[in-house]
Amino acid sequence: MKSQINRSKFLILTLLILSGEFIYFLPYVLSRVFRPTFLDVFQLNNFQLGSLFSVYGIVALLSYVYGGIITDRYSPRKLMSSALFLTALGGLVLASYPSYQTLQILYGYWGFTSVFLFWGAMIKATRLWGGDNNQGKAFGFLDGGRGIVAASMGSIGVFIFSIVLIGDIESTSLIERKEAFSYVILFSSFMVAFIGLLVLIFLKNSDEKSPTIEKSLNSITNIKHVLKNESIWLLMLIIMCAYVGYKVTDIYSLYASEVMFYDQIEAAEVGALQLYLRPIVCISIGLLADKTKNMFWIIFGFITMLIGALIFSFGVVKPGMNSIFFLSLIVLAVGTYSIRALYFAVLKEAKAPLALTGTAVGLISVVGYSPDIFAGPIMGYLLDNNPGIIGHQYVYFMLVIFSTIGLIASFRFAKLITKQG
Repeated sequence: MKSQINRSKFLILTLLILSGEFIYFLPYVLSRVFRPTFLDVFQLNNFQLGSLFSVYGIVALLSYVYGGIITDRYSPRKLMSSALFLTALGGLVLASYPSYQTLQILYGYWGFTSVFLFWGAMIKATRLWGGDNNQGKAFGFLDGGRGIVAASMGSIGVFIFSIVLIGDIESTSLIERKEAFSYVILFSSFMVAFIGLLVLIFLKNSDEKSPTIEKSLNSITNIKHVLKNESIWLLMLIIMCAYVGYKVTDIYSLYASEVMFYDQIEAAEVGALQLYLRPIVCISIGLLADKTKNMFWIIFGFITMLIGALIFSFGVVKPGMNSIFFLSLIVLAVGTYSIRALYFAVLKEAKAPLALTGTAVGLISVVGYSPDIFAGPIMGYLLDNNPGIIGHQYVYFMLVIFSTIGLIASFRFAKLITKQG
């Protein structure tokens, strides 16, 4: 009986990990791993790509609260599988290399499918999986596992792109690069739909465990109840600052291309390789957090992220300094992923009721994920108007500011929950 329960829990966690990463592969991971190539084949500059992320973020901002409310009322299995199927359809549009205007509509569409239908449902299902005593492990395993999926798929994508291309990357035409990249997009779309089918068939146990609120219960009352909690407001600020760090991972491969002078394949490999740090850090932190305190590791993450941001903002990493480049990326990534692994694991410490998880996550995410709106365009503007290392230094100085704010908010949160016992 115990082995059956363990197998069931393992299956649920596996599905949460797979769906939790594949839902964002088309709108985010592809452009993160293949940033120079993505800009090239879609004929975009950094500001335009950042603006696409802003369109996504604006729709997501509206979706977080209302999506959180429906999460507290309906089945995570049905919401998550529907989101995956609809997201995969968008990949077919992306593979046709549409106009910039159509791309804006597509990213808005993805903002709806991946947030309104999916985000709150995934967080609630993960919180249920962790139970009372394993929240750090649950969210650490979730994000660490997602990192394994992202890194593996990133490497597979780079492999597909490299074998389809005939000859050296520098000597190929734009049409040839487009054709090769379309295979990457179509393969990714197929995988998203396939994971959606697995979720629909096998995620039934999470439906049985899921506490739901009465449909007659006033949603405004729930929102007011959540917003009275100071810890929730601090958690919003913590996630916002941490998410700026995560957004900066989008330009790791671009730094390799523009500053270190790697070619597009080598830059994509940097984008994929840094993703392998995510599972190592998140799983390690998740295992340690439940034995110590979640907030200790979040504070550790902000300090480490601040150190990494300072290194890049001072322009220390220059062409030819490959070892320093990779070491600095590791420091920055360790800080970023340490925080990311745990910021929803502290919902219990923040006194968010389990039955109102969707509403709490929705409200927190409105502020926490607001960098989806402003970070992309700001980064794009700084990079486009300050070519070379200078633009990257400005971006990392922005990260220094947010790391400092996040660190202060984390200390306040830790003090507050200690006071509350």
